[in-house]
Amino acid sequence: MSKTKKLINAPETVIQDMVGGMLAAHRDLLEPVGVSGRVIRAKDGPRKGKVGIVIGGGSGHEPAFVGYVGRGLADATAIGNVFSCPPPDPIIEAARSVEGGEGILFLFGNYDSDAMNFEMAAEQLTEEGIPVASVPVTDDVASAPPERRNERRGVAGDFFVFKIVGAAADQMKPLEEVERIALKANHNTATMGVALNSCSLPQTRKPNFEIGENEMEIGMGLHGEPGIRRLSLDTANGVTDLLMDYIQQELRLQPGERVGVLVNGLGSTTQMELYILYNRLQQCLDTLGVSIHRSFVGEFATSLDMGGASISLLKLDDELAELLDHPCKAAGLSVGIPPQPIRLEDRLPLVASERQIAASGKTDGEPQEDAVSSGATLADQASEETPTDSATAITGDILVNMFRAAAIAIEDRADWLSELDGVIGDGGHGITMGLGWKAVRQALRNYPSGQDIDVIFCFIAEVFLNAVGSTPGPLYASALRNAAKVSSGLKQLDAEATVRFLEAAMEGIRARGKANPGDKTMLDAWWPAAKAARAALDNGADITDCLRAAAKGAEKGMKQTAAIAARYGRSSKMGERSLGHIDPGAASSFVVIDALRRSFEAQTLDPVESAARPVFRI
Repeated sequence: MSKTKKLINAPETVIQDMVGGMLAAHRDLLEPVGVSGRVIRAKDGPRKGKVGIVIGGGSGHEPAFVGYVGRGLADATAIGNVFSCPPPDPIIEAARSVEGGEGILFLFGNYDSDAMNFEMAAEQLTEEGIPVASVPVTDDVASAPPERRNERRGVAGDFFVFKIVGAAADQMKPLEEVERIALKANHNTATMGVALNSCSLPQTRKPNFEIGENEMEIGMGLHGEPGIRRLSLDTANGVTDLLMDYIQQELRLQPGERVGVLVNGLGSTTQMELYILYNRLQQCLDTLGVSIHRSFVGEFATSLDMGGASISLLKLDDELAELLDHPCKAAGLSVGIPPQPIRLEDRLPLVASERQIAASGKTDGEPQEDAVSSGATLADQASEETPTDSATAITGDILVNMFRAAAIAIEDRADWLSELDGVIGDGGHGITMGLGWKAVRQALRNYPSGQDIDVIFCFIAEVFLNAVGSTPGPLYASALRNAAKVSSGLKQLDAEATVRFLEAAMEGIRARGKANPGDKTMLDAWWPAAKAARAALDNGADITDCLRAAAKGAEKGMKQTAAIAARYGRSSKMGERSLGHIDPGAASSFVVIDALRRSFEAQTLDPVESAARPVFRI
């Protein structure tokens, strides 16, 4: 399969290069804030006495999300990696930078990763005394039936919700009122899309999924996730009629009603095609006796270079129509003539307020201590450790090397994980996990020796979370933070403490992700791993055999996911179509657990004893 062509410098720098270009091109509208390099704020809009609107999500959907930061729209955005939600820290930076004393409203597409990362950010801000409300956008009618609307994805309909909510906040409405309007706009927005060909990620430059030259995918996700039906390619009129059938079943439009219309290109669809779709859409609405109050045709929420389009309708009443018409000015959208710029004395400073600084425990402008800059260092490769005479405990130094080995294992299997994810997800799982664990490996390269176990767990959690975002970020961070709680103050882990670490990690994943065993998620590897380790311990096993039992349990759980129809997470939208495919999250979990086991053995067992015990492999 030939690779796609992209005008980039390197896959590793696409985000920073893109952000640099955005800021340079729109310096009259946008400014960077914070230290993450992933937060952009509107120059005109955030002000004292106004609810701060923070949006965010993965890159690759341009002009979303930065394009909707401006006067009368969002006040700031947190930028994630390609198709990957930003981690909590940039979201928190964005919120602090636009908090004018009236609280913050988070808006984001309804994906597990976005919900978890924004939730973690909201928890931190609430502790600081900043009121926060969150409204996930759920406009994708293909992804769940009406009775399970809260499970639907947010796709191009984000555009309408951002526009309505930005207007409400610009009119200085209080947080409770802005939240009410956000929920109303979301409820009245419906989207349906069609894909003609796949997109390709900058890291792989290969199509995310295969689709025949005479086929089309109905109801695909904005990250390239497969849709609900694959049909023979139809005419533009036929496609429009089909999409409108789904939307009308949802909105139940009546003669005399008004709508806002968005015909959105997904990245490589021409304006010619979009206007042909709009022409038919106008005819459909005329037949229904529904008038178009305001229309938008073009690229507003893309999926990199995907071919295809989506149609979004916003059912209007007088309140929503007035807010849709409210003036705004941003890089990706301008409506009317915005009011005079905000007065200088009303603008919010770039630095955090004294109250926010005190709450965060940091001093503004003070360099933070580098946790890896001092102290004795560990060997560069875990395999270089000299085996000890006993496998009775996991010391801090051994644990650090175990996690470095896990990082290396994930990086080695990144392509395999992405291939698994390409079948039932967006194809980015291996890339996401690789980024996170590479950051962990690099951070642990010179990590001080002799640290307590809980300190190590917390350090790895923060590094991984801030490198990844996306779904694995908050899940692994919660797992390791939970493991830190049960190992507080310990210098080493015996067999009992090792099993408690595995159980706590599993419970952290379960609590944060809200999935259950059998839902076809990473929990389907962690759950049997923890249970098998506990059973081995109850039978008198040492650390080595407990870890081997955990690896075997994770392997078995991973393989069993192929027989499960996904019930939770992004692949749940596929339902029965996910049967026969291993869950990528369960696969990466097995890789991590097995690498931890192998590294411990390499550091503590002599070759003869190691060879005498069974080895578990994929």
